[in-house]
Amino acid sequence: MIFHRSVLRELTGNALAAFLVLLGIVLATQLVRLLALAAGGAITAASVTALLSFVIVGYLPTLLSLTLFIAVLLTLSRAYRDSEMMVWFSGGLSLTRWIRPVLTFALPLVLIIAVLALYLAPWAAGQAETLRKALDSRDDVSTVMPGVFRESRHADRVYFVEGVSGTANEVANVFVSATQQGKSGVMVARKGYQETAPNGERYLILENGYRYEGEPGRADFKTFEFERYSLRIEAREVPRAVGTKVLKTGELTGSGEPAYRGELAWRIGLPVSALLLALLAIPLSYANPRGGRSMNLIVAVLVYMTYVNLLSIIQAYIGQSRIPFGHGLVLVHVVVILVLLVLFYRRLSVTSLKRWFAR
Repeated sequence: MIFHRSVLRELTGNALAAFLVLLGIVLATQLVRLLALAAGGAITAASVTALLSFVIVGYLPTLLSLTLFIAVLLTLSRAYRDSEMMVWFSGGLSLTRWIRPVLTFALPLVLIIAVLALYLAPWAAGQAETLRKALDSRDDVSTVMPGVFRESRHADRVYFVEGVSGTANEVANVFVSATQQGKSGVMVARKGYQETAPNGERYLILENGYRYEGEPGRADFKTFEFERYSLRIEAREVPRAVGTKVLKTGELTGSGEPAYRGELAWRIGLPVSALLLALLAIPLSYANPRGGRSMNLIVAVLVYMTYVNLLSIIQAYIGQSRIPFGHGLVLVHVVVILVLLVLFYRRLSVTSLKRWFAR
């Protein structure tokens, strides 16, 4: 009992440290990407936090799976380096005695990974997709930022505003270059704002400005002064393809589409792979007491990447109808189970030989 409590305490500490490091890496990379999109006007600054939250929820199943693997690996590797495992084996105890405390620690995390992969991650992906659709359907005026030239979707207008004046809907020193009825014109105004007509159409209203039409130096060049000028803002709908990641698990199970089956195999595979990786870390944790700990971490990353890439390949094969769903669902995991049994057999055999020579 004391042994189990101490192992669980160490596993929890290592898992927490590993998770915080991995989460920090993902947060930093995704935040940089979203901030770059916000700076370019593709998304609003207010939507960065929401999108970042949804993205992190989608990453949590893989982060927790890798955290579990690294925590078990670090805990047992530390026992090898401190020669605790030698004392363990000298007392006649087997490596398989570590399975119980590892499973005690791993099963709650595997359950959390299953809930995340099957329910919460698809929900977060759907929420992020809905938000992206709303951002993509914004009109050209809504994407204008002070101090930045913004071209319209149809490349027939260029907007520039110097800054916000008065209210949030009113801007100062507006520049608009537009092509209307085959004629190019430039408009500058002291201020501008948006206005919605009774029929629901939206307009950009410019006040106290000038419109220059044509090319300077030509006879048809014209200059107009206006007190109020209206530009119609065209609403747009940008269609986005709905991916399988945003679908609920119930929709995947009730469909015979190969792509849906592939996504279902991926979601089921995440908690299964987390459990197998935790057990795989037990025989992989062997470390020379005189060696460093970097090799074990390198092995952990390589094994994890190989496992996840194989699951991704199987998902693609199922989606392309190259292998049946049932075969793809268990194929990689059966291979990992066989590797797990071989590694346990080798470690137990080596331990038995060392114990025999010690006599």
